[in-house]
Amino acid sequence: MAGLEELSREELIALVERLLESNAKLTERVKQLERQVSRDSANSSMPPSTDDLPGRATPAAKPAKRADRKRGKQKGAPGSAMSWAVPDTTVPHRPSGNCGCGADLAFAEDLGVERSHQVHDLPEVRLTVWQHDVHRVRCACGTEHLGSLPDEVPDSPLSYGPNLRSLVVYLLVYQHVPVQRCVQLIADLTGGKGPSGGFVHGMLTRCARAVNEVEAVIRSLITMAHVAGFDETTLRVGPAGSRRRYVLSASTETATVYHLGGRDLDSFADAGILPGFAGIAVHDRYSNYFHSRWENLAGHQACVAHLLRDFADAAETYPDEHWPKQAQRALRGLIKAWHQAREKRLAEIDPRVSGPLITEFDNAVKVGISRVPRVPGPPSSTAQRPGRELLEFCRDRQGDVLRFSGDTRVWPTNNISERNLRPTKTQQKISGRLTSEDITQDRLNIRSYIDTARKQGVNVMTALRQAITGNPWQPALPPPI
Repeated sequence: MAGLEELSREELIALVERLLESNAKLTERVKQLERQVSRDSANSSMPPSTDDLPGRATPAAKPAKRADRKRGKQKGAPGSAMSWAVPDTTVPHRPSGNCGCGADLAFAEDLGVERSHQVHDLPEVRLTVWQHDVHRVRCACGTEHLGSLPDEVPDSPLSYGPNLRSLVVYLLVYQHVPVQRCVQLIADLTGGKGPSGGFVHGMLTRCARAVNEVEAVIRSLITMAHVAGFDETTLRVGPAGSRRRYVLSASTETATVYHLGGRDLDSFADAGILPGFAGIAVHDRYSNYFHSRWENLAGHQACVAHLLRDFADAAETYPDEHWPKQAQRALRGLIKAWHQAREKRLAEIDPRVSGPLITEFDNAVKVGISRVPRVPGPPSSTAQRPGRELLEFCRDRQGDVLRFSGDTRVWPTNNISERNLRPTKTQQKISGRLTSEDITQDRLNIRSYIDTARKQGVNVMTALRQAITGNPWQPALPPPI
């Protein structure tokens, strides 16, 4: 640098101090950026779709599964192969032509079926037009009477039937087909002209109204459950630049409900579950779930899948430390033991199995606390070292981390809720941005109805047809205690 030789000793010292300070800030900034780039679906809550973004390293390969576990269907898993069925149509195939003796085989004696081959296929789709003629009759006494239409037939002169209307809603909500592609798909299937885009879009509101009461019942069922999973994800709704919206979900093994709102306490209350929920809440440790506003909550279960990813991040941050892998090993052992206990219908994991694993986890947390000291300062404005807040949570709320080990009704992970929310992200990728909050809530209400029906073994098209014809499917009520 020109002119350095002209600086005094004091000026040179001041310059070096400024350069050292600037270098320290740049070094810290580089560490922060490297940490941001290193975050992926294996060590954070980021979705797998972000792993391929430019500048991000490929996540480490997952541990190989057991050598004795082969690909494909596992022992005890339900099969999905075709099975022999009672045929709708039987097509005989007799030999034709002449025998070597010259006789016509058409007159040969039939000795029976040698073998049979079944082909499972869909019939050719075509639009069937049903004309409903309403007759007027006159009794011998002179009184005239007018016939009436069935409930499923609209009063308008021209309309689409319940099967086509059910298919429209199924394509829009469950298969995420855009409106115009839905119109084209139906036209291609039926070999004719598809319904209008306005009719297709309008089916969302009509179906949502039809399932409105059922959706309220589903909320009540989840509110009364012993355990429920809660999750939330962003969704682009409204004009560009508008406030961020979230889809909030509440799930059990037999029911699911969705609500469009924010990530604030009032939105959580408006979703209609947490204010009255008196069971165990399984979630990702978001602070709103621990708020005192939910005074009826019986307890929490932190999603262990999230904890495992956070400990994976700690293992990468502190490669020479053993406590992150030790904590992961203990948690994975407890999850495996939980599955085995559930298969045996046990109320809890055998303490002889869970005890050593809990001790191993507890020791890992204690060692981590001693190796990752807290940065002094106000909690709200002081950034802690990676892993410190994770360790404090596991230390201070161990009951909310390991609750599943003492009650097999409680899930160790919130995978059910996360799977339920994935279609929402699929919808966003296809649509880009949903324009109306009201119509988006209609979609979510229909999805609540569909997902709950599927969880309870009901065919989706059947459930939609029942809703559209004015007799919506009702979820099974829990047995009385």
